[in-house]
Amino acid sequence: MSTALVTGGTSGIGAEFARQLADRGHDLVLVARDVSRLEEMAAELRARGREVEVLPADLAQRADVDRVAARLEDPDRPIDLLVNNAGFSVHSALTTPDVSRHDLGFEVMVRAVLVLAGAAGRAMRARGHGAIVNVGSTAGFITMGSYSAMKAWVMSFSEGLANELHGTGVTVTVLAPGWVRTEFHERGNVNVSKIPNFLWLDAESLVRTALRDVDRGRVISLPSVRYRVLIWFARHAPRSAIRAVSRAISSTRRDTVAE
Repeated sequence: MSTALVTGGTSGIGAEFARQLADRGHDLVLVARDVSRLEEMAAELRARGREVEVLPADLAQRADVDRVAARLEDPDRPIDLLVNNAGFSVHSALTTPDVSRHDLGFEVMVRAVLVLAGAAGRAMRARGHGAIVNVGSTAGFITMGSYSAMKAWVMSFSEGLANELHGTGVTVTVLAPGWVRTEFHERGNVNVSKIPNFLWLDAESLVRTALRDVDRGRVISLPSVRYRVLIWFARHAPRSAIRAVSRAISSTRRDTVAE
């Protein structure tokens, strides 16, 4: 029986990963801060016939990250698939004198991804199989502040890790969702009223596509044809054009961030 570990596994994309992995026959290790929500999600997954371990952890705390990393490297309880999903929107200006929100974002969405994916990669490589999924964002292809920068790092890091693990039996996939209908935006007090309907995705189909890409060994998973087209233009357009589009988005929806 294979086991998957999902960070941020109690809501949004993380919860959908947990559900679909359970339906695929995986047992689960769920990582999140809220113990009550962990237990609720665990009960839902156990009702689907799966074994579920809850691992309360705040990935902004390095000691907690180390505990999760140790779980990933436990040889007696192997993890076959890691989903690095935990994250949140960052609205602070790059020129703000208070960088605490940026610091928090770097700890959870950069450093924790580095540490946990590295731990999983070492353990999986030793066994000769496994898969790592890092949740990035289409925001990483544009220039909307530190959230974009962090998600651009996740993309580059994931491709580099895929290179490092190439030929070992371990795959790395970076998922780059756009705007997804989850509570992510509500928790971040994000104004989404001006986002066109065609840009919205549902978590179920997003995760289904991502897991299919994992099965195929794809390194980059883009969620739909429309986003593949948009990202193609983002990759090939002059950077000045990307900056102009990013300024326009920021000026009309200052607190909007793609998940």
